[in-house]
Amino acid sequence: MPNLEHPAYPAAALLHLESLVPCRESQVSLLLSLFGERQQFSFPSIFIYGHTSSGKTYVMQTLLNTLQLPHVFVNCVECFTSRLLLEEILIQLQSCSSETEPTSSVPCETFNDFVRLFKQALVSRELQGQTLYIVLDRAEQLREMEANILPAFLRLQELTDSNVTVILLSEIVWELFRPNVGCFDPLTLYFPDYSIGHLQKILSQNHPPEYTADFYAAYINILLGVFYMVCRDLKELRHLAALNFSKYCEPVVRGEANERDTRKLWKNIEPHLKKAMQTVYLREISSSQWERLQHDDGEPGQLKGLSAHTHVELPYYSKFLLIAAYLASYNPVRTDKRFFLKHHGKIKKTNFMKKHEKTSNHLLGPKPFPLDRLLAILYSIVDKRVAPTANIFSQITSLVTLQLLSMVGQNDQLEGPRYKCTVSLDFIRAVAR
Repeated sequence: MPNLEHPAYPAAALLHLESLVPCRESQVSLLLSLFGERQQFSFPSIFIYGHTSSGKTYVMQTLLNTLQLPHVFVNCVECFTSRLLLEEILIQLQSCSSETEPTSSVPCETFNDFVRLFKQALVSRELQGQTLYIVLDRAEQLREMEANILPAFLRLQELTDSNVTVILLSEIVWELFRPNVGCFDPLTLYFPDYSIGHLQKILSQNHPPEYTADFYAAYINILLGVFYMVCRDLKELRHLAALNFSKYCEPVVRGEANERDTRKLWKNIEPHLKKAMQTVYLREISSSQWERLQHDDGEPGQLKGLSAHTHVELPYYSKFLLIAAYLASYNPVRTDKRFFLKHHGKIKKTNFMKKHEKTSNHLLGPKPFPLDRLLAILYSIVDKRVAPTANIFSQITSLVTLQLLSMVGQNDQLEGPRYKCTVSLDFIRAVAR
């Protein structure tokens, strides 16, 4: 039984729409009920929000295109000024119901000009008989424009006295949009994140025709078991699935296993998925370079990308500050004299020290340290004399902003700030080289 039903649209079109938007049937059904029939007035403005890759843009484009509803779709990142945004809407409106190419843009300096030109375009294109949908993707950029742009779009139906609905798509909540002076509140609709079952269902639809659907579904299940805890972005997971599927199929292609030998297939793909964990979200290397590295059985250390060269972008003293922070986080305070003083005298190894040196400090995690200890270690590892200038303190703040250091607890006026190093040993080794 189909989940999408509406008397104003053909059943075949709704069935096709349902197949294109898996796991978003409830949101599409709610949107259809809000839209109503083509000639009916819809809600003046709708605000749709949700995390990245939750299907907001795709669902809205698919819904409007499949049902052939007159619409204008604008990305606010591309149209980063109010003039570009308003002119782009008018340009798309010119070709909304016509097969001819849109004419050159008409200068539109203010929103008053936009309302006048918008009403003229509706009359000339004969769009007054049905609802026109204006979709503004990445709508959080509207907050950077003039103060009247967002309230005017929310009341565009009232200002133009026409059947138009403005739909805002954003990754942030409406409370961060609302102006201080007050404005018309849109109808809000939340797109939740895809669950692991939803991701399994969506990704399994892309199986290659030369393999069975069950075989590809088993591969997607293995992929999500590895990456779901660190990555829930549908686009990134789809990229990882396409990138590593050839390696998963190697035992089947060579005749060493069949499609049901899940254990052999897992043992073959496991080391390559661990390598792929290093490049999630980074796009350090191209797909062709990654495939070449897989065929050459390269080690993870051969990835010459962002993770291997991030230290090049750090200033000179920031590198030493980061090394000093790592030493302060993972070395006990009692060992500072032994490591950083030339004439520290004889230090006895007590039973307490011998007992605790058996446990690696890397397993216990980084420990917080005060600012004066960080500076003391910095002065001892830098060859030349370093003056405690504002430049040094500003670089510490920059490392905190870059999340290479983290500030722990409250910034007490008496004790001073305490920090913790958040980078790995491999990163510090790359910086130290």
